[in-house]
Amino acid sequence: MRVGIFSGGLAGDPVESLLERVLSAPQMSGAALAGEVTTTRAYVVPAVGQKRFTVAALDLGIKARTPAHLAQRGIEVHVLPATSTFADIRAVGADGVFFSNGPGDPATADHQVALLREVLGAGLPFFGICFGNQLLGRALGFGTYKLRYGHRGINQPVLDRRTGKVEVTAHNHGFAVDAPVEGELSAPADSITAKEGGRTAYGRVQVSHIGLNDNVVEGLECLDLPAFSVQYHPEAAAGPHDAEHLFDRFFDLMSKAGS
Repeated sequence: MRVGIFSGGLAGDPVESLLERVLSAPQMSGAALAGEVTTTRAYVVPAVGQKRFTVAALDLGIKARTPAHLAQRGIEVHVLPATSTFADIRAVGADGVFFSNGPGDPATADHQVALLREVLGAGLPFFGICFGNQLLGRALGFGTYKLRYGHRGINQPVLDRRTGKVEVTAHNHGFAVDAPVEGELSAPADSITAKEGGRTAYGRVQVSHIGLNDNVVEGLECLDLPAFSVQYHPEAAAGPHDAEHLFDRFFDLMSKAGS
């Protein structure tokens, strides 16, 4: 949704000219914006206390609170540019991979989707937030679509189907994963990740979280690989804390993978 708020000299312009300015703004569908907000140089957020794991975090518009949450759990975080390769991930000795939130249309992120498929193929533990959730959906063979009305604000109820609990969560997204919310998921027949047997190329997948306001997919979980994602923001500063346990869940995935 495009909108304009005008003040000062512009407020005295004819309504038609103000409307023209709004309509001339680029639409979000088809917008590739991760490259405009990503870091241009890799940097490290050190672990707090004893270092337990190393995570490669792909910056698609990452918030500082995310590596801070990971660091508090003894994780050294290497924040990498959006154009990074699987060799870059291997080079930092990553025990796990994180894909961040960020702006734009997930349908434009072909490089990052291909990278994520390499991560899944290697069996590295993966956690994605927001844009990262949409890219996991694409990597598994599902589409994404633009919501008519995006999810915004810090009081969105989401059902965690793994626990049966409803969490109050922070949202800021206009796109969502196009997948059925019931049962184990099968990639579309024409998907490059689909295979015979009705599963994705990465095994069984299920929708782990749904938005209770409109039944939108709010999380994905791979049942045969150590990978999961959520559409909302467990790292939200000045927001609810109900979902901070997801960082512990990522830690646990890396612990099990290394045992």
